[in-house]
Parts: sequence; C-alpha cells; structure tokens
Amino acid sequence: MTSLDVETLLAQDEVKGFLEASEQAGTVSVQDIVEVVEAQELSPLEHDALLREFDKRGVEVVDQPHAPEAPPLPAATAESTTDGLQLFLREAGRHTLLTAAQEVALAKRVERGDLVAKQAMIQANLRLVISIAKNYRNQGLPFLDLIQEGTLGLIRAVEKFDWRRGFKFSTYATWWIRQAVARALADKARTIRMPVHIVERMQKMNRADRTLWAVLGREPTLEEIAEEANLTVQQVVEVRAAARASTSLDAPVGEAGDAVLGDFVAGDDLLPEEEVELTLRSQALQAALSYLGEREREVLTLRYGLGGTPPRTLDEIGRQLGVTRERVRQIEIDSLRRLAGQHEMQAVM
Repeated sequence: MTSLDVETLLAQDEVKGFLEASEQAGTVSVQDIVEVVEAQELSPLEHDALLREFDKRGVEVVDQPHAPEAPPLPAATAESTTDGLQLFLREAGRHTLLTAAQEVALAKRVERGDLVAKQAMIQANLRLVISIAKNYRNQGLPFLDLIQEGTLGLIRAVEKFDWRRGFKFSTYATWWIRQAVARALADKARTIRMPVHIVERMQKMNRADRTLWAVLGREPTLEEIAEEANLTVQQVVEVRAAARASTSLDAPVGEAGDAVLGDFVAGDDLLPEEEVELTLRSQALQAALSYLGEREREVLTLRYGLGGTPPRTLDEIGRQLGVTRERVRQIEIDSLRRLAGQHEMQAVM
C-alpha cells in the first residue's frame, strides 16, 4: 500500500475511532481487531497496515476475547454440542498469542516437518477461529461445526504459510479460515454447492436488507440494497437468481427419479489454497504497481494481462500507445527493475 492508501484507511470514521479508543486504553484485543477487519472487509495489506499503526501508537495487542455466545440448540443435541464447544473454548483459552519473532521461528520449524511446532501454531491461533466463526452463525450450520471448519482452514494456513513473504501469520490465516467457513456454508448449509463469492454476496445483501428495513420501515428496492451492500444492481439480480436456481436444481431427473439436476452440474471454483494465494498475490501486486507511473502500469498490465485480459505482444502494445516496439520493451524492463526492489513484491515472487 502507498502512504496515501494508508492515510485514507486510517481516516475512515470507524477505523479512526477504533484506533483512538484503543490508544486511549493502551491495549486492544485480537477479537476486537478481527471484528473490525470483518466489518470493514479489510484486505490483508490493510490488516497489516492497521497492525503497524497499533505498533506505531504503542498499543499492545492482547489476548482477551469475549466468550462467544452459542445460538439456541435443539434439546436433543444441546448437551453434547455444548460439551464439545466448552472443551474447545477451554483448549483455546490455555494458549497465549505468539510474537512476530515466535511466529517466524515456529514457521521455520514447520517447514522442516516439526509436528510439535505445527501444533503450537495451531493452538496459539484457535481464538482467531472462534472470532471469525462468530460472524457466520445462524446461517445454516451449528456454531461448533463452523469452528471445526475454521480450524481446518487454520491447519491449512499453518501448512502453507511462507514467512519469507512478509505477511503476518494472523493476516494469512484469517483468509484461510474465512474461506473454510464460507465454503462449508456453501457446501453443507445449502441444498446445492454455490460459488463462495455468491454466498458472500448473499450474506452482504441479507445484512443490507435487514439494516434498510430497520431504517426505512419498508421493503428496500434493488437499488437501495445494492448501494448499502456496495454491489451493483446487476450483481444483486444475479445473486437472487442463483438463490432461486438452488431450488430448481433439486428437481428429479431420469425415469427412476433417483437423481437430481444438481448432481450433473460441475463446480468450477478454485481450490481454497489457489483462491487465497491468488487474492494475496493480486493485492500485493496492485500495491507494488502503485509505485509506478501511469504509463509503466499500463504497459505491464497489457503485457501480462493483469486486468483480466489476454496478454498483449510488444507490437500490439506499441500500436495502442503510439510508440515503437523497442520503446515498449524498454518501459517493461525498467518497470520490472523498479518493482523488484519493492517490499510488496516479496508476496508475489
């Protein structure tokens, strides 16, 4: 992120108020940070910028989560589920936060196959799982199931974490845990498997709908929901269509009626590790590109297809920009040299 991006982030009313309150208290809890990151939908780079600001202001990050409130459960399952949840919470409460140096030291040992170090990293971050899972309650899966799925995401984060990239482990793990929980909801809480980005947009729309009902006292329009959820009207329409389609895909097919249409629809989502890695790389690359001039960014974007379009040849770029092929090549080489020295590129290489 550029210094301007950081200033813009810190100037947001919610973030600014959170920082000032934490600075006055002298401490801030991990759970409070996670809740702000979730509510403001901060990217990993913005999450890191927030943590650096706490360090700069001398605010100590402490391990003081509030005890999560479990949702009501059927009488037949309440006792066993509550026992399992309490066991998990007690286990999570026995372990303290790791310092940045401890994270790196343990990550190096995990790379060498040290199972004790792996277990230590997992246990030290169980509270992060609870904090994130709380935000997905009452959406089709029991709280304990959400925690279990989030723990699987945490385990994958420990296995995939590369300390050389410069990301804090909590930032990296947050994305893995979110993905694991969201995918569990998409796979198990609905009749058919829906793409994770559709489920996440549906959740944003549901929150927006509830907020607008409370404010307006009537059913909000598509345009109002789209604005409140920070989506386009077309995206709102597409999500609603996907929700309706989830029912139609249950229709039986074949003479025997022993299969449903959804059985024959293949999903094309990225694997969780691919999606998380792609997200982190993309954000790091965008941050690094911000150090370049407009012409340099345009050349690299066209040359490598960074905007989602097919990569272009030097001749094609030259014709579009009105310069020679050799000039395009020189801009590309100079730009790549400049990028190589940027800290953000550690997360892309």
